[in-house]
Amino acid sequence: MTTARPRTHTRLAGVAAYLPETTLTTSELEDLLAERNPGLDLPRGLIADHSGVRRRHVAAPQDKPSDLAVRAARRLLDDEGVLAGDLDLILYAGVSSDAVEPATGHVVAAKLGAGCPVFDVRNACNSVLNAIQVADALIATGRHRRVLVCCGEMPTAGTPWVVSGVEEFITVAASYTVSDVGAAVLLEAATAPGVLAHRFAAHSAGWQAAVAPVLNLTTDPWADRPTIGPLVVDTAALVGGIGDIDPAVFHKPLADLGLTWDDFAAICVHQATLPGLWWFCEHAGIPEGKVVVTVTRHGNLVAATLLVQLARVVAAGRVRRGDLVALVGLASGASAGIVVVRW
Repeated sequence: MTTARPRTHTRLAGVAAYLPETTLTTSELEDLLAERNPGLDLPRGLIADHSGVRRRHVAAPQDKPSDLAVRAARRLLDDEGVLAGDLDLILYAGVSSDAVEPATGHVVAAKLGAGCPVFDVRNACNSVLNAIQVADALIATGRHRRVLVCCGEMPTAGTPWVVSGVEEFITVAASYTVSDVGAAVLLEAATAPGVLAHRFAAHSAGWQAAVAPVLNLTTDPWADRPTIGPLVVDTAALVGGIGDIDPAVFHKPLADLGLTWDDFAAICVHQATLPGLWWFCEHAGIPEGKVVVTVTRHGNLVAATLLVQLARVVAAGRVRRGDLVALVGLASGASAGIVVVRW
């Protein structure tokens, strides 16, 4: 008679974030736009009024996305007393990347001095959340026991500083709300469950609502050098796409666990704008008092948003070991999902 092997669970061992010290207020950003577009009368206050963003972080000119990810990862590993050689998988999950090839996970591993397998997970602002889903599955099957999920976001590198007029300014306004950041979370095999549930959904028919296009700069097909264009968002279409996703994607995992939103010490929700955050909370029934607001002081932190929020509430003591936390993801595409964890 064989004895069944105990199920392996996943715990979140630690989380860390790195926010560059250099910041740019929205007022300062408007000053720079006015300076670089002297012939245009661009509307002041529009960015703050429509997004709620008052400040964003800007990485140093020599930095790459991998550098921001590595700073967060080193802080996390030092805090947890874990060596890079102890990792057996690294998942890089940023929208920003150092290069098209190789996977940025390799660059992160080399800078950390890790020798484990790596690969990248990419799904717009839900990249980190999907990477946690993947890491949990790999740990549960016994393939890996200690997985580092990290990302480095440098969206300010694509800021459109010169615009043709007010119409283009409004079209690319989302590019003025983003922030540079690094974040990391360590997942480990455990005997008691830490990752309790995850569920995802998509409304891919709405993918055109938010696009950062790849542009060709020349007309010569043999000399084309693609670059990333500014983020163009149709807010109404994006909100509609998110709204078309059945909110059961969030409610079903809670019901299966016998939980309600009130049971959570904190609810981390992706935040592109402050009005959009409150609209979504009302749509999903999330109590505002449970939400960790970061968009006003730190801007849109792209795929690092949820980890920055988690790091903040853990550091502040708002979330302690044993507490429940919900990580609620929203992304262009459109996609949505939730990971429920017991910290």
